[in-house]
Amino acid sequence: MLRLLLLQVWASCLWLGHGKVVQSLSNICDQFFYQKMIATNGLLPRNRAWICQTFQNQRFFATLYDKQNRIPVYSAYIYNPGTGKRPTPQWMVEPQLIRDNLPRDMQTEKTLRETYSVSQKDISNSQAVNQDYLHLNNLDRGHLSPAGHQHTQDGKTATFTLTNIVPQDAALNKGAWNLYEQNTMAGNSKDCQTTYVIVGAVPGNSSISQNRVNIPSHIWASACCKNTKKNIMIAWAAIAQNNKNKIQVLKLGELEKRLTQLYKRGPVSLFHADCPR
Repeated sequence: MLRLLLLQVWASCLWLGHGKVVQSLSNICDQFFYQKMIATNGLLPRNRAWICQTFQNQRFFATLYDKQNRIPVYSAYIYNPGTGKRPTPQWMVEPQLIRDNLPRDMQTEKTLRETYSVSQKDISNSQAVNQDYLHLNNLDRGHLSPAGHQHTQDGKTATFTLTNIVPQDAALNKGAWNLYEQNTMAGNSKDCQTTYVIVGAVPGNSSISQNRVNIPSHIWASACCKNTKKNIMIAWAAIAQNNKNKIQVLKLGELEKRLTQLYKRGPVSLFHADCPR
């Protein structure tokens, strides 16, 4: 009996020490969700991975990753923009999508090849890689969790992982979506104590890199916070077709209904019931 108990304790310790790719974000990376309610309803792809996005041994945001389409379903983070400069891109990947005995921190493909003796084939088989995004036509590497919404330089750098990126319409990324990220988010969050954000992408019917990486049909965003000035909970959302430089700002409940229709995976629920629809 004592031996069995010791084995159970040992197994629990191993699980608690587990790295970035996990079976569930609960108690590991749920701090990025309001009331620690992780968005799952109506969103889960068949072949998925939960990623606690870690850089320099620090967790900065959480991602639900679609391994089949090689794009994130969404990234969840706390809106806390800082004044630092946007980092020079050094694109990284998620080592533990390859195998779970690799580092918890995101790494460059070069580091994985040269320091950890991982083959490029193994990296490419597990996720999107830099090569997939080298020859884009009217598309950008679109951040779901943007660098500008992170407070520290390490936080900004952490957003440059390809598990946080989708092929996004270039005009939309530089235009209406950028205005939403910079202006709408700042204005709506002005009197918020803590703003919780979930930004995602709906898989489309086309792809890049010889069908390796899906091009989303829509990009969407949602946020919820407590307005300390009015002492009320507020929420808002946005959605854009990924082939037009146009964005629609709408209520959280309206977005959830739209996503329910688009994903066709059941009723979508993004936030705790406290967040007004």
